[in-house]
Amino acid sequence: MQNNKKTRLLADLTLLLVAFLWGTTFVGSKAILTYFSPMYIIAIRFILATAFMSLIFHKKLKEIKKSDLKNGGLVGVVLFVAFALQLIGLQYTTAGKQAFLAGTYVVMVPFLVWALYRKRPDLRAFLGALVCFVGIGFLTLNESFSIGFGDTITLISSAFFAGHIMINGYFAKKIDVVILSIVQFGTLALLSLVAALLFEKVPTNVPVTAWAGVVYLGIFCSALAYFLQTVAQKYTIST
Repeated sequence: MQNNKKTRLLADLTLLLVAFLWGTTFVGSKAILTYFSPMYIIAIRFILATAFMSLIFHKKLKEIKKSDLKNGGLVGVVLFVAFALQLIGLQYTTAGKQAFLAGTYVVMVPFLVWALYRKRPDLRAFLGALVCFVGIGFLTLNESFSIGFGDTITLISSAFFAGHIMINGYFAKKIDVVILSIVQFGTLALLSLVAALLFEKVPTNVPVTAWAGVVYLGIFCSALAYFLQTVAQKYTIST
């Protein structure tokens, strides 16, 4: 019992580190949007993440089964939609405002658990939701009490991030976490690359600092952060 509590605490602390890494992505993404369009940012990030994880855990690649591709691919599709909407929204709002709005998925998760598994959130979840949505109002509502386009898109993306946490947590208990991470990263990289080639211009005249920013997002905020999240979700609840 004591070991279970220690494992759960370690998992929760790991998620705190993940939250810190994610927090740095908003400033970094806003800066490099000057040189890269949204789909190219996602594509390069997760091509790097896939390559990094595959290099570190190359022996695991031989263990991937058809069911792993199917389930991990589904997780990757949900994450792709979430990221695409988030970066599109970032073009029409500020980094600080989006960082707060994107974090609303934390509040959404307990209510998704309630809807899917009939597990009612406790009072703290309801209070957290109230405080969170008051904050959304102060940050996003303008004089006409309407929400801007970028803020709306960000909130929709948060719903998909909440869905990703749910589905990622579900499969993390059924699939090897390394394999799950590699497959979802690869799926996200492929979908975003296809979207980028179809709908966006190839980036040109990109300075070294912008490339360095993309590499940071790919290795630390994508490969490391999402791998740690997947590992931690194996030992803690989605909420």
